[in-house]
Amino acid sequence: MHKNVMERRAAMRRPTITDLAREAEVSISTVDRVLNGRLPVHPQTASRVLAAADRIGFYAAGLIRQRLEAQAPARRLGFVLQQRSAPFYQALGAALREAVLACRTIRGQPVIEYLDDLTPAAVSDALRRIGGQTDALALVAADHAHVSRAIDELHEQAVPVFALLSDLTAPTRAGYAGLDSRKAGRFAGWAISRLARVPGPVAIMLGSHRYLGHELCELGYRSYFRETGTGGSGSSFKVLEALVSLEEPRLAYEATADLLRRTPDLVGLYVAGGGIEGVIGMLRDRIQGGETGHLVTVCNELTGVTRAALIDGIVDVVIAHPLERIANDLVAAMIHSIGRPSPAAPVQVMLPFELYTPENL
Repeated sequence: MHKNVMERRAAMRRPTITDLAREAEVSISTVDRVLNGRLPVHPQTASRVLAAADRIGFYAAGLIRQRLEAQAPARRLGFVLQQRSAPFYQALGAALREAVLACRTIRGQPVIEYLDDLTPAAVSDALRRIGGQTDALALVAADHAHVSRAIDELHEQAVPVFALLSDLTAPTRAGYAGLDSRKAGRFAGWAISRLARVPGPVAIMLGSHRYLGHELCELGYRSYFRETGTGGSGSSFKVLEALVSLEEPRLAYEATADLLRRTPDLVGLYVAGGGIEGVIGMLRDRIQGGETGHLVTVCNELTGVTRAALIDGIVDVVIAHPLERIANDLVAAMIHSIGRPSPAAPVQVMLPFELYTPENL
């Protein structure tokens, strides 16, 4: 009986500063500085102490959080995205907003702008405008001299600029956050070659060749078939000239319809850019019109539209960005870059892609 009472009392004992220091893997004096604010503590160390306090139920976790929030510098982080009406960009914007607000090392304010006009002039104007209001900036954009010039100007103003989803060639960009697009393209080729019932013509649709990410997707796609494209009985997969949607569903619909008219024996399609809603709409119309041959289709990003297409068997595989992780890692890189000398080479926040099929939704 005495032993059980002692065990219960031990279990009920409040965690001490010593317990917190051990859990956070810091010294007791560091915990004391975090608690009392006597001397400065590195923000990452202080955040680690707070996380440890939450894990063990330390009685002063709320006080630590208040102190860190009061001491954290105010930072405005800007994001220039595309097409507010696109479900993917809505989800990306929400993930970025949450990542900024949830970050404990700053008192963050997200500044998010969606662009429907994707011309280089409009993008560069938005860069200058948002850059003038923020401490660091990230954008999704096609590569162009106008965009590079705006990035150079912001660099001179000590505003670091990150390329998001598709890299840029501006030498003064602070970094890139996204997927390895070449690997994504090679995976799409691999998937189509495995899922197609017979070898034959295969196609790829890009938003624009100006997007370096799309260009690398095409490079990986073509290189995969170049290396492994020969099928049985001497026939092979043949990669057709790339289609361009300009990120517009209507143009993607028309391009897909024209492609199927010109290439009735098409066996695979990889949609590496935007406009997937138009492609899926055309494929649905094709099925409703009585077409029975299956076209293996791989596309990017899991949205309500692509999820439904997976379930209905119109799309076979979706390659997706891990939105929460990319948002958190990008925000951390942006914060780290503020007020620091430019690195010798741009920071690379390269993340593995997620894969979805009808069987793992």
